[in-house]
Amino acid sequence: MRIVLIAVGEKPPAWVRDGFADYVRRLPKPWAPELVELPLGSRGKSSDPARAIADEGSRVITALPKSAHVVALDERGSAWTSVQLSQRMAAWAQTGDPVALLIGGPDGHAPEVMQRARERWSLSPLTLPHALVRVLVAEQVYRGWTLLQGHPYHRA
Repeated sequence: MRIVLIAVGEKPPAWVRDGFADYVRRLPKPWAPELVELPLGSRGKSSDPARAIADEGSRVITALPKSAHVVALDERGSAWTSVQLSQRMAAWAQTGDPVALLIGGPDGHAPEVMQRARERWSLSPLTLPHALVRVLVAEQVYRGWTLLQGHPYHRA
């Protein structure tokens, strides 16, 4: 299964890159998320935030793999347990389509991105730093994979 994590934002600090890479290294290649980093839209006192969101949305749509199952990370999405995520991962793997997990910019996803999303996933009711979300998603993909393998990593 091909998993692509598309993240809008600035380059994260080293601890984020290291944390993400650690979980990716633990996974077999077909399950290891590949990271696509996209630049933020231009923001400033005289710029239009809607224009920045639209620019980011266009870049996200362009970066989507063909026939991808799109999952937008969104605070208004559904909260999944780790077991539920592993069940979704098993179902996604059965389709043969790539999975695109999307992390939006500071103002969220553009409407056209949300229209493309088949699912909306909320990691928490808390507002999380977008860089940290990269690490959380990688860890949860790893945890989901270990659940599917019967590996003892997950203890619930």
